[in-house]
Amino acid sequence: MVMRISKISAYRVELPLHEGSYKWSGGKSVDVFDSTIVRIETDEGVEGFGEACPLGPYYLPAYASGVRAGVAELAPHLLGEDPLQLGKLNVLMDAALKGHAYVKSAIDIACWDILGKVAGQPVCHLLGGRYGEDFVLYRAISQESPEAMAQRVADYRQQGYRRFQLKVGGDPDTDIERIRAVAAVLQPGDRLVADANTGWLPHEAMRVIRGVRDIDVYIEQPCLTYEECLNIRRHCDHPFVLDEVIDGVDVLLRGRNDLAMDVVNIKISKFGGLTKARQARDLCASLGIAMTIEDSWGGDIATAAIAHLAHSTPTPLLFSSTDFNSYVTVSTAEGAPKRIHGRLAASLSPGLGIRPRMEVLGKPVIEVS
Repeated sequence: MVMRISKISAYRVELPLHEGSYKWSGGKSVDVFDSTIVRIETDEGVEGFGEACPLGPYYLPAYASGVRAGVAELAPHLLGEDPLQLGKLNVLMDAALKGHAYVKSAIDIACWDILGKVAGQPVCHLLGGRYGEDFVLYRAISQESPEAMAQRVADYRQQGYRRFQLKVGGDPDTDIERIRAVAAVLQPGDRLVADANTGWLPHEAMRVIRGVRDIDVYIEQPCLTYEECLNIRRHCDHPFVLDEVIDGVDVLLRGRNDLAMDVVNIKISKFGGLTKARQARDLCASLGIAMTIEDSWGGDIATAAIAHLAHSTPTPLLFSSTDFNSYVTVSTAEGAPKRIHGRLAASLSPGLGIRPRMEVLGKPVIEVS
Protein backbone atom coordinates (compact mmCIF):
# COMPACT_ATOMS: atom_id res chain seq x y z
CA MET A 1 0.00 0.00 0.00
CA VAL A 2 1.37 3.37 -1.02
CA MET A 3 -0.26 6.29 0.77
CA ARG A 4 0.51 9.94 0.14
CA ILE A 5 0.28 13.02 2.35
CA SER A 6 -2.17 15.34 0.63
CA LYS A 7 -2.62 18.15 3.19
CA ILE A 8 -1.05 19.41 6.40
CA SER A 9 -2.89 21.80 8.71
CA ALA A 10 -2.00 23.35 12.06
CA TYR A 11 -4.34 24.66 14.77
CA ARG A 12 -3.57 26.92 17.70
CA VAL A 13 -5.28 26.08 21.00
CA GLU A 14 -4.94 27.85 24.36
CA LEU A 15 -4.79 25.59 27.42
CA PRO A 16 -5.52 27.40 30.72
CA LEU A 17 -4.52 25.69 33.96
CA HIS A 18 -6.81 24.50 36.74
CA GLU A 19 -4.40 25.94 39.31
CA GLY A 20 -4.16 29.29 37.50
CA SER A 21 -0.42 29.18 36.89
CA TYR A 22 2.57 26.86 36.77
CA LYS A 23 5.81 28.12 38.34
CA TRP A 24 9.32 26.74 38.36
CA SER A 25 12.94 27.84 38.82
CA GLY A 26 14.13 31.38 38.23
CA GLY A 27 10.69 32.93 38.62
CA LYS A 28 9.48 31.37 35.36
CA SER A 29 5.74 30.78 35.05
CA VAL A 30 2.97 30.08 32.55
CA ASP A 31 -0.72 30.92 32.97
CA VAL A 32 -2.05 29.68 29.61
CA PHE A 33 -0.20 27.18 27.44
CA ASP A 34 -0.06 27.83 23.69
CA SER A 35 -0.38 24.48 21.95
CA THR A 36 -0.16 23.53 18.28
CA ILE A 37 -2.15 20.58 16.93
CA VAL A 38 -1.14 19.22 13.53
CA ARG A 39 -3.54 17.39 11.21
CA ILE A 40 -2.17 15.28 8.36
CA GLU A 41 -4.57 14.16 5.63
CA THR A 42 -3.84 11.50 3.02
CA ASP A 43 -5.05 10.55 -0.43
CA GLU A 44 -6.61 7.42 1.09
CA GLY A 45 -8.86 9.43 3.40
CA VAL A 46 -6.97 8.42 6.55
CA GLU A 47 -5.88 11.30 8.76
CA GLY A 48 -3.74 11.63 11.85
CA PHE A 49 -3.20 14.18 14.60
CA GLY A 50 -0.22 15.24 16.71
CA GLU A 51 0.52 17.95 19.26
CA ALA A 52 3.50 20.03 20.35
CA CYS A 53 3.34 22.45 23.29
CA PRO A 54 6.57 24.08 24.52
CA LEU A 55 6.82 25.06 28.18
CA GLY A 56 7.08 28.74 27.31
CA PRO A 57 10.03 30.25 25.38
CA TYR A 58 12.48 30.10 28.30
CA TYR A 59 12.56 26.42 29.23
CA LEU A 60 14.14 24.69 26.22
CA PRO A 61 15.18 26.07 22.80
CA ALA A 62 11.54 25.99 21.70
CA TYR A 63 8.61 28.40 21.57
CA ALA A 64 4.96 28.11 20.62
CA SER A 65 4.82 30.23 17.47
CA GLY A 66 8.03 28.52 16.37
CA VAL A 67 6.12 25.24 16.09
CA ARG A 68 3.71 26.77 13.61
CA ALA A 69 6.41 28.60 11.67
CA GLY A 70 8.37 25.37 11.41
CA VAL A 71 5.35 23.36 10.27
CA ALA A 72 4.73 25.92 7.51
CA GLU A 73 8.37 25.55 6.47
CA LEU A 74 8.37 21.75 6.50
CA ALA A 75 4.93 20.98 5.09
CA PRO A 76 5.70 21.63 1.38
CA HIS A 77 8.57 19.12 1.57
CA LEU A 78 6.26 16.42 2.93
CA LEU A 79 3.38 16.59 0.48
CA GLY A 80 3.28 13.45 -1.64
CA GLU A 81 5.37 11.47 0.85
CA ASP A 82 4.20 8.22 2.44
CA PRO A 83 3.34 8.85 6.14
CA LEU A 84 3.75 5.14 6.89
CA GLN A 85 7.48 5.23 6.12
CA LEU A 86 8.40 6.94 9.36
CA GLY A 87 12.16 6.46 9.25
CA LYS A 88 12.37 7.89 5.75
CA LEU A 89 10.05 10.75 6.70
CA ASN A 90 12.28 11.71 9.64
CA VAL A 91 15.36 11.71 7.40
CA LEU A 92 13.49 13.99 5.00
CA MET A 93 12.45 16.38 7.78
CA ASP A 94 16.01 16.56 9.12
CA ALA A 95 17.29 17.36 5.64
CA ALA A 96 14.65 20.04 5.02
CA LEU A 97 15.01 21.74 8.43
CA LYS A 98 18.18 21.51 10.51
CA GLY A 99 17.51 21.13 14.22
CA HIS A 100 14.21 22.35 15.70
CA ALA A 101 13.25 18.87 16.87
CA TYR A 102 10.13 20.16 18.64
CA VAL A 103 8.72 21.38 15.29
CA LYS A 104 8.94 17.86 13.84
CA SER A 105 7.36 16.16 16.84
CA ALA A 106 3.68 16.85 16.11
CA ILE A 107 4.16 15.79 12.46
CA ASP A 108 5.82 12.53 13.49
CA ILE A 109 3.12 11.80 16.09
CA ALA A 110 0.37 12.42 13.51
CA CYS A 111 2.03 9.91 11.17
CA TRP A 112 2.12 7.30 13.95
CA ASP A 113 -1.61 7.94 14.43
CA ILE A 114 -2.11 7.21 10.72
CA LEU A 115 0.08 4.10 10.88
CA GLY A 116 -1.94 2.71 13.79
CA LYS A 117 -5.23 3.33 11.99
CA VAL A 118 -3.99 1.63 8.81
CA ALA A 119 -2.62 -1.32 10.79
CA GLY A 120 -5.75 -1.51 12.96
CA GLN A 121 -3.53 -1.43 16.06
CA PRO A 122 -3.02 0.97 18.97
CA VAL A 123 0.26 2.86 18.71
CA CYS A 124 1.60 1.22 21.89
CA HIS A 125 1.49 -2.18 20.16
CA LEU A 126 3.49 -0.78 17.25
CA LEU A 127 6.00 0.82 19.64
CA GLY A 128 6.91 -2.54 21.12
CA GLY A 129 3.95 -3.94 23.06
CA ARG A 130 1.72 -3.15 26.00
CA TYR A 131 3.06 -3.84 29.51
CA GLY A 132 0.41 -4.40 32.16
CA GLU A 133 -3.00 -2.83 32.53
CA ASP A 134 -1.78 0.69 33.32
CA PHE A 135 1.26 2.62 34.54
CA VAL A 136 2.28 5.01 37.29
CA LEU A 137 2.07 8.84 37.08
CA TYR A 138 3.86 11.63 38.86
CA ARG A 139 2.36 14.98 39.81
CA ALA A 140 4.35 18.16 39.28
CA ILE A 141 4.07 20.55 42.22
CA SER A 142 4.32 24.17 41.11
CA GLN A 143 6.76 26.34 43.06
CA GLU A 144 5.18 28.00 46.11
CA SER A 145 5.96 28.36 49.80
CA PRO A 146 7.09 25.19 51.60
CA GLU A 147 3.77 24.95 53.46
CA ALA A 148 1.67 25.43 50.31
CA MET A 149 3.66 22.80 48.40
CA ALA A 150 3.32 20.32 51.25
CA GLN A 151 -0.45 20.86 51.20
CA ARG A 152 -0.55 20.34 47.42
CA VAL A 153 1.23 17.02 47.83
CA ALA A 154 -1.16 15.92 50.57
CA ASP A 155 -4.14 16.87 48.38
CA TYR A 156 -2.82 15.09 45.29
CA ARG A 157 -1.98 12.05 47.33
CA GLN A 158 -5.70 11.81 48.14
CA GLN A 159 -6.30 11.61 44.37
CA GLY A 160 -4.06 8.56 44.11
CA TYR A 161 -0.70 10.00 43.13
CA ARG A 162 2.30 8.43 44.85
CA ARG A 163 5.11 10.19 42.98
CA PHE A 164 5.72 13.90 43.25
CA GLN A 165 8.01 16.20 41.28
CA LEU A 166 8.71 19.20 43.47
CA LYS A 167 9.65 22.39 41.61
CA VAL A 168 12.69 23.84 43.33
CA GLY A 169 15.69 25.67 41.85
CA GLY A 170 15.24 28.87 43.86
CA ASP A 171 16.87 30.14 47.03
CA PRO A 172 18.78 27.17 48.53
CA ASP A 173 17.54 27.75 52.09
CA THR A 174 13.93 27.94 50.92
CA ASP A 175 14.38 24.88 48.71
CA ILE A 176 15.72 22.89 51.65
CA GLU A 177 12.59 23.90 53.57
CA ARG A 178 10.40 22.90 50.60
CA ILE A 179 11.94 19.45 50.40
CA ARG A 180 11.72 18.90 54.15
CA ALA A 181 8.12 20.15 54.39
CA VAL A 182 6.97 17.83 51.62
CA ALA A 183 8.96 14.85 52.87
CA ALA A 184 7.18 15.22 56.22
CA VAL A 185 3.75 14.53 54.65
CA LEU A 186 4.79 11.54 52.55
CA GLN A 187 3.85 7.99 53.39
CA PRO A 188 5.64 4.66 52.81
CA GLY A 189 5.79 3.89 49.09
CA ASP A 190 5.73 7.54 47.99
CA ARG A 191 8.61 8.91 45.94
CA LEU A 192 9.81 12.50 45.95
CA VAL A 193 11.81 14.23 43.20
CA ALA A 194 13.33 17.68 43.76
CA ASP A 195 13.46 19.14 40.25
CA ALA A 196 15.58 22.27 39.98
CA ASN A 197 15.06 22.63 36.19
CA THR A 198 18.69 23.88 35.84
CA GLY A 199 17.96 26.62 38.40
CA TRP A 200 20.86 26.24 40.86
CA LEU A 201 24.40 27.41 40.46
CA PRO A 202 26.83 24.62 41.38
CA HIS A 203 27.57 26.00 44.85
CA GLU A 204 23.83 26.34 45.54
CA ALA A 205 23.16 22.77 44.43
CA MET A 206 25.93 21.56 46.70
CA ARG A 207 24.37 23.36 49.66
CA VAL A 208 20.96 21.85 48.99
CA ILE A 209 22.14 18.25 48.64
CA ARG A 210 24.09 18.59 51.90
CA GLY A 211 21.08 20.20 53.57
CA VAL A 212 18.76 17.27 52.70
CA ARG A 213 21.27 14.43 53.00
CA ASP A 214 19.01 12.65 55.49
CA ILE A 215 15.92 12.89 53.22
CA ASP A 216 14.83 10.16 50.78
CA VAL A 217 14.65 12.33 47.64
CA TYR A 218 15.73 12.17 44.00
CA ILE A 219 17.70 15.19 42.72
CA GLU A 220 16.76 16.25 39.19
CA GLN A 221 18.75 18.46 36.79
CA PRO A 222 20.27 20.75 39.44
CA CYS A 223 22.38 22.88 37.08
CA LEU A 224 22.42 24.16 33.51
CA THR A 225 25.14 22.06 31.90
CA TYR A 226 25.90 18.37 31.76
CA GLU A 227 29.36 18.95 33.28
CA GLU A 228 27.95 20.89 36.24
CA CYS A 229 25.34 18.21 36.88
CA LEU A 230 27.98 15.49 36.67
CA ASN A 231 30.06 17.25 39.29
CA ILE A 232 27.07 17.49 41.65
CA ARG A 233 26.26 13.85 40.98
CA ARG A 234 29.75 12.86 42.12
CA HIS A 235 29.20 14.63 45.45
CA CYS A 236 25.63 13.38 45.90
CA ASP A 237 24.29 10.41 47.86
CA HIS A 238 20.80 10.75 46.37
CA PRO A 239 19.41 9.04 43.26
CA PHE A 240 20.02 11.40 40.34
CA VAL A 241 17.83 12.38 37.38
CA LEU A 242 18.86 14.17 34.19
CA ASP A 243 16.30 15.94 32.00
CA GLU A 244 17.05 19.14 30.09
CA VAL A 245 20.47 17.98 28.86
CA ILE A 246 19.11 14.66 27.59
CA ASP A 247 18.16 15.43 23.99
CA GLY A 248 19.78 12.67 21.93
CA VAL A 249 21.32 9.22 22.03
CA ASP A 250 24.84 10.69 22.09
CA VAL A 251 24.35 12.33 25.49
CA LEU A 252 22.54 9.22 26.74
CA LEU A 253 25.59 7.14 25.93
CA ARG A 254 27.89 9.73 27.47
CA GLY A 255 25.78 9.78 30.63
CA ARG A 256 25.83 6.00 30.83
CA ASN A 257 29.59 5.86 30.45
CA ASP A 258 30.07 8.60 33.08
CA LEU A 259 27.51 7.02 35.45
CA ALA A 260 25.96 10.51 35.44
CA MET A 261 22.38 9.52 36.30
CA ASP A 262 20.07 6.83 37.62
CA VAL A 263 16.97 8.06 35.77
CA VAL A 264 16.47 10.12 32.60
CA ASN A 265 13.47 12.07 31.41
CA ILE A 266 12.53 11.40 27.80
CA LYS A 267 10.39 14.22 26.46
CA ILE A 268 8.89 13.34 23.08
CA SER A 269 9.13 16.79 21.49
CA LYS A 270 12.72 17.27 22.70
CA PHE A 271 13.74 14.27 20.59
CA GLY A 272 11.54 15.19 17.61
CA GLY A 273 8.60 12.81 17.95
CA LEU A 274 7.77 9.23 18.79
CA THR A 275 10.18 7.75 16.24
CA LYS A 276 13.32 9.17 17.87
CA ALA A 277 11.93 9.09 21.42
CA ARG A 278 11.34 5.38 20.90
CA GLN A 279 14.95 4.97 19.80
CA ALA A 280 16.12 6.68 23.00
CA ARG A 281 13.66 4.65 25.09
CA ASP A 282 14.87 1.36 23.61
CA LEU A 283 18.51 2.34 24.14
CA CYS A 284 17.78 3.10 27.80
CA ALA A 285 15.96 -0.21 28.14
CA SER A 286 18.97 -2.04 26.70
CA LEU A 287 21.31 -0.23 29.10
CA GLY A 288 19.05 -0.68 32.14
CA ILE A 289 18.42 3.04 32.66
CA ALA A 290 15.09 3.92 34.29
CA MET A 291 12.97 6.54 32.54
CA THR A 292 10.24 9.08 33.01
CA ILE A 293 8.29 9.21 29.74
CA GLU A 294 6.64 12.58 29.10
CA ASP A 295 6.76 15.77 27.02
CA SER A 296 7.26 19.47 27.64
CA TRP A 297 3.50 20.02 27.97
CA GLY A 298 0.24 19.54 26.07
CA GLY A 299 -3.39 18.54 26.23
CA ASP A 300 -5.34 15.44 25.24
CA ILE A 301 -3.40 14.55 22.09
CA ALA A 302 0.04 14.98 23.67
CA THR A 303 -1.14 12.96 26.67
CA ALA A 304 -2.30 10.18 24.35
CA ALA A 305 1.11 10.07 22.64
CA ILE A 306 2.88 10.01 26.02
CA ALA A 307 0.60 7.19 27.19
CA HIS A 308 1.41 4.99 24.19
CA LEU A 309 5.17 5.41 24.62
CA ALA A 310 4.96 4.90 28.38
CA HIS A 311 2.67 1.88 28.17
CA SER A 312 5.06 0.20 25.71
CA THR A 313 8.03 0.72 28.07
CA PRO A 314 9.03 -2.31 30.21
CA THR A 315 7.43 -1.73 33.60
CA PRO A 316 10.59 -2.16 35.74
CA LEU A 317 12.26 0.63 33.73
CA LEU A 318 9.35 3.07 33.75
CA PHE A 319 10.04 5.34 36.70
CA SER A 320 6.95 7.46 35.98
CA SER A 321 4.94 9.32 33.36
CA THR A 322 2.43 12.17 33.31
CA ASP A 323 -1.13 13.13 32.40
CA PHE A 324 -0.90 16.74 31.25
CA ASN A 325 -4.55 16.80 30.18
CA SER A 326 -5.54 16.71 33.87
CA TYR A 327 -3.68 19.99 34.49
CA VAL A 328 -5.61 22.03 31.91
CA THR A 329 -9.23 23.18 31.64
CA VAL A 330 -9.75 22.62 27.88
CA SER A 331 -10.32 19.21 26.28
CA THR A 332 -9.21 19.01 22.64
CA ALA A 333 -10.09 15.38 21.90
CA GLU A 334 -12.45 12.59 22.84
CA GLY A 335 -10.99 9.22 23.76
CA ALA A 336 -7.90 10.65 25.43
CA PRO A 337 -6.62 8.66 28.43
CA LYS A 338 -7.79 9.79 31.87
CA ARG A 339 -6.04 9.03 35.13
CA ILE A 340 -7.54 6.65 37.66
CA HIS A 341 -6.02 6.77 41.16
CA GLY A 342 -2.71 8.16 39.97
CA ARG A 343 -2.35 5.75 37.06
CA LEU A 344 -2.98 5.93 33.31
CA ALA A 345 -3.59 3.53 30.42
CA ALA A 346 -3.11 4.00 26.68
CA SER A 347 -6.12 3.51 24.43
CA LEU A 348 -6.68 0.12 22.79
CA SER A 349 -8.30 1.73 19.74
CA PRO A 350 -6.32 1.98 16.49
CA GLY A 351 -3.80 4.81 16.27
CA LEU A 352 -3.65 7.19 19.20
CA GLY A 353 -7.29 6.38 19.96
CA ILE A 354 -8.39 10.03 20.01
CA ARG A 355 -11.06 11.97 18.11
CA PRO A 356 -10.26 15.69 17.99
CA ARG A 357 -12.97 18.13 18.98
CA MET A 358 -12.91 20.24 15.82
CA GLU A 359 -15.22 22.80 17.40
CA VAL A 360 -12.47 23.42 19.97
CA LEU A 361 -9.65 23.45 17.42
CA GLY A 362 -11.50 25.99 15.28
CA LYS A 363 -10.10 27.09 11.93
CA PRO A 364 -6.55 26.11 11.00
CA VAL A 365 -3.88 28.80 11.17
CA ILE A 366 -1.81 26.94 8.56
CA GLU A 367 -2.98 24.88 5.57
CA VAL A 368 -0.60 23.42 3.01
CA SER A 369 -1.86 21.19 0.20
